[in-house]
Amino acid sequence: MELVQQLISGAGVSQEQAEGGAGLLFGLVKDQLSSGDFSQVTNAVPGIESLIDAAPSEDSGGLGGLLGGVASAIGGEQLGNMASLASGFSKLDLDAGMIGKFVPIVLSFLQSQGGDGLSDLVAKVLQGD
Repeated sequence: MELVQQLISGAGVSQEQAEGGAGLLFGLVKDQLSSGDFSQVTNAVPGIESLIDAAPSEDSGGLGGLLGGVASAIGGEQLGNMASLASGFSKLDLDAGMIGKFVPIVLSFLQSQGGDGLSDLVAKVLQGD
């Protein structure tokens, strides 16, 4: 998949990390967008469900879940989302700073596949714009 290759070369990660990290990001996007808006994303990213399936599973407890819940309570939903992403990236042996490398690559890919409107739609979720 083209996006996975861009993540491997652009972020310097393994295929498993690229697939899992993209899956975490798209899983968050799927949770935050309406089904109609998310269908625009699925049309632009063939195989998106397999990426979401490749993402590390959310444990309902544990430190990541706790941090996400606390962050949501004190800092709003966006902070909770970032804590949850950081937990997932940690399961892929990636630090939270890698989220900042993945997001621009994913947004650039979406822009090339679906134009500015699609990229902007997803950026609102991933960057809190």
